[in-house]
Amino acid sequence: MRLSGPETGRLLEALAGPLPAPRRASLRRLRQGGEVLDRALVLWFPAPASYTGEDAAELHLHGGPAVVAAVAEALAGLGARPAEPGEFTRRAFQHGRLDLTEAEGIADLIAAETEAQRRQALRQAEGGLSARLSAWATALTRLLARQEAFIEFEEEDLPADLDARVAAEAAALRGEMAALLAEGGRGERLREGVAVAILGAPNAGKSSLLNALAGREAAIVSARAGTTRDVVEVRLVLAGVPVTLADTAGLRETADEIEAEGVRRALARAEAAELRLLVFPADAPPDAATLALRGPGALVVGSKADLGPPVVEGALAVSTRTGEGMAALRAALEAEVAARAGLAAEAGLTRPRHRAALGEAVQWLARLEEAPLPELRAEALRGALAALGRLTGRVGVEAVLDVVFGEFCIGK
Repeated sequence: MRLSGPETGRLLEALAGPLPAPRRASLRRLRQGGEVLDRALVLWFPAPASYTGEDAAELHLHGGPAVVAAVAEALAGLGARPAEPGEFTRRAFQHGRLDLTEAEGIADLIAAETEAQRRQALRQAEGGLSARLSAWATALTRLLARQEAFIEFEEEDLPADLDARVAAEAAALRGEMAALLAEGGRGERLREGVAVAILGAPNAGKSSLLNALAGREAAIVSARAGTTRDVVEVRLVLAGVPVTLADTAGLRETADEIEAEGVRRALARAEAAELRLLVFPADAPPDAATLALRGPGALVVGSKADLGPPVVEGALAVSTRTGEGMAALRAALEAEVAARAGLAAEAGLTRPRHRAALGEAVQWLARLEEAPLPELRAEALRGALAALGRLTGRVGVEAVLDVVFGEFCIGK
């Protein structure tokens, strides 16, 4: 049980006696009045050397519900209140113990489902992204100082090419930021997962393929065409990335109102998916509706390989009946998913707000290259600095704080 705030020392003394040495575990009896509530390990973290940056303490209790409830009631009676979701990390942010990207990394670490997500979240929580942004902010601040010097002391003995050098270095910084933006949202996809849609004509073997990849009977399989009329989703992990695999209705013209809605939803899912599995069965000619979906982001699968060779050139032959080609299909899927959402070599952007703020900084630096006056170039540098400041939480983030820390669990 964690406590934080200016009254923490008073509450800890009332419950456990004299304060223990900072950051050393001490075995204490916790008392309310004359009653012993528990024998617990007590740790004391005086400000500012604590997670939140203010006086804090931890009580390592026996985990029975009655013990926890009794200690919580005693603390409430002494003046404490339950924490809001994310309040401890929010206080750490407000006291300068971490910036907003590091706080978001902690939230991602709590929510991580896979090993790759854990590694990405830990890298961000430990300041990987913050370090890149801080280096850019430092460079921009230095350039702004030079630009201001060029404006204010134009008649002094300054280097003749100072203004041009500022522009050249700003262009180099813009290139570095644009390169991070150009990664295509890998960090976001790893955090949120990759959407994969299975598409094809009725009876192409889509539902059987979903079940085989999921390793369970997630979708109903029938020889009757049009069995799947809505989107059936399965969550699985491929290459350390969470994947939402969606079985969809068979693509065909139909007068059935319900089936037609299923086809519409299938096409909508195809539009939204990062990756499409186009399924062509060996016992039927390739249908035009599925062929029309070929292109970037599509993996062509020749199903029912036990009945014959694939009917589409270049298709990966699989049979859910015999297992032929399933290992190769899974390997191909893992490669595609990793290419879209694998763990990058350096800390990257993991949220849409990251991309929006960094994109704004890039736009400001692009304006600098076109600005005809030194004053306008200085304003562009200030705009880029402000955008980076919003990303890390240094300036103008009041509107997003509730959203960011609302993602946390109680007690973190």
